[in-house]
Amino acid sequence: MTRTIPPTSAEEEPRLPGLPVSAEEATPLLSPALAATYARLQASVRALDSVLVAYSGGVDSALLLKVAVDELGARAVGALAVSPAYDEQETAEAVRVAERIGARLVCVQTHELDDPRYVANGADRCYFCKDELFTQLEPVRERLGLATLAYGMNRDDHGDWRPGQRAARERGVRAPLDDAAMGKAEIRALAHHLGVPVWDKPALACYSSRIPYGTPVTVEALGQIGRAERALRALGFRQVRVRHHERVARIELDVADFPRLLDGALRERIVREVRAAGYVYVTFDLQGYRTGSLNETLPRRARPPKG
Repeated sequence: MTRTIPPTSAEEEPRLPGLPVSAEEATPLLSPALAATYARLQASVRALDSVLVAYSGGVDSALLLKVAVDELGARAVGALAVSPAYDEQETAEAVRVAERIGARLVCVQTHELDDPRYVANGADRCYFCKDELFTQLEPVRERLGLATLAYGMNRDDHGDWRPGQRAARERGVRAPLDDAAMGKAEIRALAHHLGVPVWDKPALACYSSRIPYGTPVTVEALGQIGRAERALRALGFRQVRVRHHERVARIELDVADFPRLLDGALRERIVREVRAAGYVYVTFDLQGYRTGSLNETLPRRARPPKG
């Protein structure tokens, strides 16, 4: 099932806090190096002719969608996946952000939880997730008469275990940010300059990434993780992961937030809120937040081949 959300003009809604009215108001100004990178990205996007952008609401795909709309106009459309693996509040925010950057958006239901290979949660789980996503997006692309499917992979994504990239290669999905040799720092800086409101938004992967490999992915576990993480964000923690170890919640926070844990009343509230989400034990990871921490359990020799 798909649902199309048309772009909203700037006059129809008040602008989001921190969103410049024009590019001239945006900061910081582009350095010569970033200006050259931006030109490469523009050229890469124009070469697509028309595109359906796999959009999540994060900074990578939001920047790609913004540049695609700027360069291709109505020949660029965003596609947002909706499933229990994604936070409902984040989905609603992603819709608002797409409206603010003037993009037409199609919401697409994905069914990765119907795939027993995904549910089994092996080291290649993300392959089956991306394969399902692109399977659902391909007929949308054809129906809209768009030439290309693209996603927000970037240069920094080469440094981690990301089997979803294999699904993209197999289906010929383009990665203009990677083609322009853009890493996360350049993406955030350019997004800031262009007034993309999520330019400084913390990374937020799907909830399945909180479940250790080999532990089945269930709707119940995803809901538990979501309730716990929403409670922690409500307490003011911006970058947070609740790693799901069955009855144990292993919480990763930015190291800069560690001093807050000395507040006994706050600590007690965290424990209370996370237990209310369904956990028995609440722990803090002393290494703090880092992307893909569950990959640390995977010996390289045990990983499926990337290609």
